[in-house]
Amino acid sequence: MEPQLQHSVTDGVATVVIHHPAKRNAMTAGMWRALPSLLDELAHDADVHALVLTGEGDTFCAGADISTLRSSPDEAQGLTVLAEEALAAFPKPTLAAVRGYCVGGGSQLAAACDLRFAEEGARFGVTPAKLGIVYPSSSTRRLVSLVGPATAKYLLFSGELIDAVRALRTGFVDEVLPGGELDKRVGEFTRLLATRSLLTQAAAKEFANGHLDRDAYWTERARGSGDTAEGVAAFLERRAPHFSWTVSTSG
Repeated sequence: MEPQLQHSVTDGVATVVIHHPAKRNAMTAGMWRALPSLLDELAHDADVHALVLTGEGDTFCAGADISTLRSSPDEAQGLTVLAEEALAAFPKPTLAAVRGYCVGGGSQLAAACDLRFAEEGARFGVTPAKLGIVYPSSSTRRLVSLVGPATAKYLLFSGELIDAVRALRTGFVDEVLPGGELDKRVGEFTRLLATRSLLTQAAAKEFANGHLDRDAYWTERARGSGDTAEGVAAFLERRAPHFSWTVSTSG
């Protein structure tokens, strides 16, 4: 099978699988190009309330497939940044489910997700110093926001890999699961996210990402959404809420 991004939607959760097992799920130029349009499609799918990014088999992503990118390094980096920014801007909750190697471009994609859950034994690395590449400023800022300046410098200066325990301690990942339990935990958590107010989540995501001038915008969206009234009514009636706001209604 050709390298590709596979996707499915179940119980309100879209799962995107990086499928290139012959090269530890390294991303080809075609895969980098395909990701933004796929994300746009899923962002406007009213059946999608959360997204999981993962890799085929026992590896998340070993980075960029250098053999498909070597002819034009500048173009390659441009494709990588566009894909990373599209993932960071996805308006619904995103979670990277990581097994095995999460290196180079794989770490960029994981960092662009809202949350990262990893299986014990996962290994993380940011490796541009091994290739003489200048890491993009947006990617560097995102890494610093997750792990702090010191750990970001350690990863960027050395290109060394760190294990899941250190990744959890430094803030790169949010949970580490024993072997065999990652899929179950990710499934339970994302199905929970799919029952919550997407309006609340989308606004919180913008604010957390530094868009602090959007209070008026989101106040107006909330006023016309019906989600607040439904949430209060459900609480008083002791039932599960049925929120209706979607990205397609955001204006």
